[in-house]
Amino acid sequence: MADRSPVLRIITSAARESLKPLGLARRGRSRLWIDDHGWWLGVVEFTPSRIAGSGLYVGAMWLWHDVDHLAFHVDAARVGSELFRNEDQFTSLALELSRQAAANVTALREKFAGLPDAARYLTSRPVRRGFLWDSFDSGIAAALVGDADSARDYFERVLREDALVPWEVNAQEKARELHAIAADRDAVTAWVTRAVDSCRSKLSLDSVPFAIS
Repeated sequence: MADRSPVLRIITSAARESLKPLGLARRGRSRLWIDDHGWWLGVVEFTPSRIAGSGLYVGAMWLWHDVDHLAFHVDAARVGSELFRNEDQFTSLALELSRQAAANVTALREKFAGLPDAARYLTSRPVRRGFLWDSFDSGIAAALVGDADSARDYFERVLREDALVPWEVNAQEKARELHAIAADRDAVTAWVTRAVDSCRSKLSLDSVPFAIS
């Protein structure tokens, strides 16, 4: 098996070349890079393989989920793992992956330039039964931009799902709370602000103002 240490070194060097100029920050000594937009993150992961190598996963994370780990709520790109064979081969591969990551980060920035853009994206997706978080996110976005009727409809969809595990029960509790205040944009904004602040704290991110734009 090839030594994993040159893999991480080469990936990190390539990511610094393509992602650092865009303002992304590396998470510690990991393969993860973060594009911080206050209420959402662009997340880049140079995914490890079972043997030395890397793939790529780029997506967006909504911080109103208030969790203590990074997550991909909107996929932007997935590239399967490529193996490390030698340093020259893998350097070329890592540079290509990092350029793909940069292009997808830029696309996410354009897609979610502001909350209205995110709301248009989230509420335009086909509703899929069983995808509870789709409706949850769409409900929050709709409520934040003042579309209370749509927000309540999305939260009702969450509540109609069969809650079989604790995280689903928790999601429905949040949806029930948000359904009750959906017509009060200030109350929803305050709820989301608390959730985002809590999530940022759990992820060791600096506190920033939550702004609807």
